Amino acid sequence: MTTRPNRPVLLAVAVALISADIAVNAEEQQVRLPTINVVGPAETDASRQPGSVAVVDKEQLEIMQPRSTEEALRSVPGVVVKPEEESAVVANIGVRGLSAADYKTLILEDGVPVAPGLFVGNGRYYNPRIQRMEGIEVLKGAASLRYGPSTIGGVINYVTKQPEDGVVLSARSGSWNTNEATLELGGSAPSKEAVFGAVVTKAESDGFMDKGYDMTDIMLKAGLAVGTDQWLGIKYTDYDNEANISYRGLFLQDYKDGKQYNPAPDDYFLTERRSLDLNHEWTISNALRLNTLVYWSEMYRDYWRYGVDSASSAASGRWVYSDSLNGNNRAFERFGVESRLYASHSSFGIDSEAEVGIRYMTEEMQDQTINAVRATPRTGTIGKDVVDSADSLAVFAQNRFMLTDALALTPGIRVEKYTQERKDLRAAADNKADSSNTEIMPGVGATWQMSAAAQIFGGIYKSFSPALNGDALNGLDDQKLEAERSRNIEIGLRGATGLISYEVAAFRMNFDNQIIPANSNSDFQRTNGGETLHQGLEAGVGVMLGAGFSIDANATWIKDARFVGDRYNSAGTQVTTPDGNRVTYTPEIVANLTLGYQTENFKTALSAHHTGSQYTDVLNTRDIAENTSGFFTGQIDAYTLVNLNAQYQINQKLSLNGSVKNLTDELYIASLRQGIYVGAERSVDIGLRYQF
Repeated sequence: MTTRPNRPVLLAVAVALISADIAVNAEEQQVRLPTINVVGPAETDASRQPGSVAVVDKEQLEIMQPRSTEEALRSVPGVVVKPEEESAVVANIGVRGLSAADYKTLILEDGVPVAPGLFVGNGRYYNPRIQRMEGIEVLKGAASLRYGPSTIGGVINYVTKQPEDGVVLSARSGSWNTNEATLELGGSAPSKEAVFGAVVTKAESDGFMDKGYDMTDIMLKAGLAVGTDQWLGIKYTDYDNEANISYRGLFLQDYKDGKQYNPAPDDYFLTERRSLDLNHEWTISNALRLNTLVYWSEMYRDYWRYGVDSASSAASGRWVYSDSLNGNNRAFERFGVESRLYASHSSFGIDSEAEVGIRYMTEEMQDQTINAVRATPRTGTIGKDVVDSADSLAVFAQNRFMLTDALALTPGIRVEKYTQERKDLRAAADNKADSSNTEIMPGVGATWQMSAAAQIFGGIYKSFSPALNGDALNGLDDQKLEAERSRNIEIGLRGATGLISYEVAAFRMNFDNQIIPANSNSDFQRTNGGETLHQGLEAGVGVMLGAGFSIDANATWIKDARFVGDRYNSAGTQVTTPDGNRVTYTPEIVANLTLGYQTENFKTALSAHHTGSQYTDVLNTRDIAENTSGFFTGQIDAYTLVNLNAQYQINQKLSLNGSVKNLTDELYIASLRQGIYVGAERSVDIGLRYQF
């Protein structure tokens, strides 16, 4: 695998040396930098949300030992993951019957959007690294409205590690020649008015099926007190990854024969991303707080893929490559500023908590294709050169009325106005097109504390996901695509009593015009495809059994994720997808069960994850086969994965950990694209953590 020097590593090392003296002399008390939470760290924060809540905390991540954020999310009720490779370089996440091949759930990191483009481009090209996370918040229902757009499925917020005084070194090695090391360091001034932290990860692997990667991830954080009532925080991240992955998978017979080779050994997915966040928090008074967040990011994704000889490939049962090489290369840049004012008041004669805000964001994507050949790879003539851009302005407000000590009502509204533009840099004239939309999204939620052990919550709200530039402005024609709109209803019950905690929720989402990515019919990717209905139940329970044992279990039943009513293609004619056909990558049943055991120095967990069978195209094809477009479609069988994790604390400074993933070595299909993505075989990781 080729490598490139990563200059930010040198920066991280230099900062580490500078901060070492601060860390040695710091006091034990820690200071948390200002950050945006969608749920909140306090035990009572979840009960204030008029929607379902799931939190994966630091302790859970430590015992789970996930290789990716997708693996960590797989244990959350309502979440479905469409895996492509074990390190999850790209994101494929569905929620509550929304396709895991689609992008209708907003993903944030410390409150900042992480998808390369919310309006201009594909949201799956960047997936934050789990090594810098200390928790994950998942918020669904009406409570997610204030974070839009694309909150139809809710909001996922990755919470990064806060600076802690000292130095920690973590390392692990495992299957497929995987080696990973993470350095965490932090320091604070004696006055605690300034803090600094860094998390630096280096990971290399040959990868399952020789889909190797070489990844460096850096996060730097610092903060400064401004007077007695203000804090300014800054976060810088730098990510670099060269992954030997492709859209192409195995042919069916090779999968059945258990073959394990990289079906596209010369294809590469190259990614770099840099970001800078400034977070200002001002406690104006005991009843008034203002948070202002300014964020910027740039990234590129170069995807180099060789062409195939389709006839020879079909005859040989595996991909036969030509000497032509296509670079599908995209570069993104985003700038945004957002302010949120939180106020406790009684302006209406009722004790209330208000949140009002405004957000401006601008995005740009340059989309190029490079026509190259094997003799001179990664250079050639430009076949496409398009710049997509979008400007958006959103205002939002909600007010939580405490009608009684037990009953709270939270109405809210979000208004989002956005303009999209496409410019073809290769066109001589008439090289621009634009489109604009305004969305108004009202909602109302409520919580009722029936008793100390039971709270009812629920809500109804409207949400939307914008048609991206490539869909809205196909070529240079305004497709007159309206946003995907959904009317969502949720009602649930949660609480805790004694050694038991629980949450159960019923949900229903009605789409007016969902645009479904579909291998079998590309018209659905640029057409208001029609109505869909999504409804079901999700439930979770945790039980402390005593003697160190515990059980955590959850299950999601997607009763409906289906087409209803007529659908039309880009020519405006009705298409023949039957009523009742299921949306792609929406298994009916997803379930998790974990048995944990813990002593003073030892923790272990045996967990099982089940994903039900699912269709991969809108026609609900059952037999797996290649279609005329080179995509594979068919029904994926259900599968169950069992993992065993353990952690042993030798002393206050040193701990050991280990995990066995896919303990039963189940052979399964993870997903389909141009071939079969095979689920990762049994793997073993061992590691250590040392605190200096």
